[in-house]
Order: sequence, then C-alpha cells, then structure tokens
Amino acid sequence: MQDMYSAGFYPFPTEEERWAYWARHAYINRIEPDGLPVYRQLFELAGTRDYFVLTTNVDHQFWKAGFCDDHIFATQGDYGLIQCAKGCHQKTYDAVRLFEQMNEAERDCKIPSDMVPKCPVCGGPMEMNLRKDGYFVQDDHWNKAAERYGIFLEKYAEKNVVLLEAGVGFNTPAIIRFPFERMLYDNKKWSLIRLNRDEAAVPAHLGPRALGVQEDIAVSIQDIVSEIKNKEAL
Repeated sequence: MQDMYSAGFYPFPTEEERWAYWARHAYINRIEPDGLPVYRQLFELAGTRDYFVLTTNVDHQFWKAGFCDDHIFATQGDYGLIQCAKGCHQKTYDAVRLFEQMNEAERDCKIPSDMVPKCPVCGGPMEMNLRKDGYFVQDDHWNKAAERYGIFLEKYAEKNVVLLEAGVGFNTPAIIRFPFERMLYDNKKWSLIRLNRDEAAVPAHLGPRALGVQEDIAVSIQDIVSEIKNKEAL
C-alpha cells in the first residue's frame, strides 16, 4: 500500500480486513474533516452568483463548505455510501454511522465478522459506492443531480459563463477536463479558467477565452477572491 488511492484496490484476504480499512479510509477522508479552507474559499467566490458544481471528488467537501445539495453533481460516488457489490439494485446506503462503529470495534486491522455488511436484497457482499468497475450504482439522488446539471447548462447556453476548473488532471479527463473544452468551443460567450499545479495547459484553438494558471490552487483561488474584493471596494 503506497497511498490511500491505490490501497483501495488492495486484494484484502478477508472481508473483515477490507472493511476495517475502508472504515478508517472513509473516516479520515470523509467523516472527520471539517470543510477545508480551499473549499470555503470557493464557496466565498461563488457568493450570490448562480453556480453548479461538477466534481469527481468523493469526500463530501463541497457540502461541508456550504454549497447547496441541489447545485452539486458528484459523478464518482461518495465515501459515505455503500452499495451491493454486484449492483443488484440501484440504491445506496448511508454508512457514516456504520463506519464510526467499525472504527471503534476494529482490532488488529479487522472488524468483527458480524459487522461485515451484506446486501439487503441479494444477501451478497457490499461495496463502497465508488466508480471503479461496471457495478457502480447510480441511485435516484445521482440521477436527479445529473438532470439538474443538464438543466443548468441549457439555461446558460447563451449567457456569460465562467468554467472554473480546479485540480482536474488526466486521471478521468473525460468527465470534466475534455467536456469543459468542448463546451467552451460550442458556447462563444463562455470562458475557462483552468487552475492546476502541474497540468494547466489549455488548447491554443480556444483562444483568449481559455486561461491556464499553473500554481497551487489555494493560492490561485485566494488571489481571485482578493481581486474581486478589491474591485468591489472601488
């Protein structure tokens, strides 16, 4: 196990060890942390503007920072949800309290066998609600969020829109990075600000409406917030 991401694919020998790991992983990344400063700065930046958040993050940080649930589409799942491992039905289950209990009961990197979750429909094993295979469950909440995102894009198709892309690299570029470039090409009143510490390049054919800032995202967002405040004070 070299990092928390790759550890999620580790071939745990038992369900007791697998869920002991995931309970700790979810607690550290999703349950315990408060809203982090960079997310709170993003919320401050959104202000009273109409916005929509498209994210591949699964740590619930946008909600913790104050963003409205009706304006968030988390495409890749949530560390606080579990599902049937084979996706036998399209429903997810809140596992926050379960993970807290697992952490309390864990001994020697294992949880008690009677705490291992089973699918309430087929009786098979459960899995984290993360898009990592063909069994990812897109429940009612997921589908409604996708619908609201589509409505938002249609509403502002002919209006001025800023696509603020933060920290999107080439792990899953087909979800945000490439679609944003296509949207900019199709909507001449839109602009793109790409914030990325290492991969901020923007296609030349998008012209001056696309700007890449290769810098720490927290620094870039703070600079944007400060610039807006300075202009509002004039």
